[in-house]
Amino acid sequence: MFEKDGRWQAFTAFMDDGRICLTNNAAERALRGVALGRKSWLFAGSERGGERAAAMYTLIVTAKMNDVDPQAWLADVLARLPDRPISRIHELLPWNWKSRPLAKAA
Repeated sequence: MFEKDGRWQAFTAFMDDGRICLTNNAAERALRGVALGRKSWLFAGSERGGERAAAMYTLIVTAKMNDVDPQAWLADVLARLPDRPISRIHELLPWNWKSRPLAKAA
């Protein structure tokens, strides 16, 4: 049944390669936050509130995808932003961001 078109070989590939995960738990964990927040996002208050929530979610996920702590990044960026020249905003993006040492931050 499966052997004719190679699907059986693809289906059993995890048995030959230990790097292949048998479950999709990682993908489901990644989507858990979206699923849990879905009900809450219905009550954003207005269309503008929903757009703000989407923008914040985008920033948080972008930070996570770049292995940056979203809370630390947002706190630091919001503190630095008022004094930052527009030509240097790119330094605050998650993939370029470097946290300040505590002595400088205080």
